[in-house]
Amino acid sequence: MAAQPPLHVDGLLPPEIAAKAEDAGVAKARMPFASTFLLSILAGAFVAMGAVFYIAVTTGGGDLPYGVGKLVGGVAFCVGLIMVVVAGAELFTGNNLLIMAWAGGRVPTRLLLRNWTIVYIGNFVGSVLTALIMLCTESHMASNGEVGLNALSIAHAKCQLAFIPAFTRGIYCNALVCLAVWLTMSCRTTGDKILAIIFPITAFVVAGFEHSVANMYFVPMGLFLAQFAAPEFWQAIGASPADYPALTWYQFLIGNLLPVTLGNIVGGGFFVGAIYWVIYCRRAKPI
Repeated sequence: MAAQPPLHVDGLLPPEIAAKAEDAGVAKARMPFASTFLLSILAGAFVAMGAVFYIAVTTGGGDLPYGVGKLVGGVAFCVGLIMVVVAGAELFTGNNLLIMAWAGGRVPTRLLLRNWTIVYIGNFVGSVLTALIMLCTESHMASNGEVGLNALSIAHAKCQLAFIPAFTRGIYCNALVCLAVWLTMSCRTTGDKILAIIFPITAFVVAGFEHSVANMYFVPMGLFLAQFAAPEFWQAIGASPADYPALTWYQFLIGNLLPVTLGNIVGGGFFVGAIYWVIYCRRAKPI
């Protein structure tokens, strides 16, 4: 009987992670349309459920110190990326790491942009559908409407961000998201992957950075509440849609989602993917 190879439990080293990330980028770029699109819808729904969890646990925490409340919410939000990585799904922000395979010449620009476009649209569909379904659950009425009030406040604040703050918050958000994905590539067990995700994702949430796919749930949820919530909800929270003037589709798509998405691409694709490619994958010319 042939001897079994030894079991390696240590994580991969950075050069090995880089090679794995480049291989993964090639596989993602060449995935069939139907599989890519369906997996991206799932990713949008998974991240949206992390946002649902975040809204719920940060509701009614006004007596907590600011950082403590954000910390609880950040840990809760991690469930979205955990499901994406462990269950398997295609997330636009994580797929910004395809820059590594593109930089190495293994993925042409056409396939890179194809993947990003399909996944971005699929993420949007999954997130917005989740928002519509959550509206139907009337979970916004929980705690005498405070859950819905929290959702409205979060969405309105995002729509009030100016371009530069939204863009720069997007940069640092996806640098941390892609670092979380990068760390999971070193892991050999599910538990390792979960632990690798928790700290970078919690960090970006606590810091108040902006994630394009998460915002595809946060802001539409607020928009749907402003447009479709029953009079009983507005009576419960003592407010009206007129109290949220910045909460419009234009402010969402152009004022928030556009700069945040551009920032996410810079942060994940270039601040993480391109830099690691230069360090570990670029073939240096002999001196």
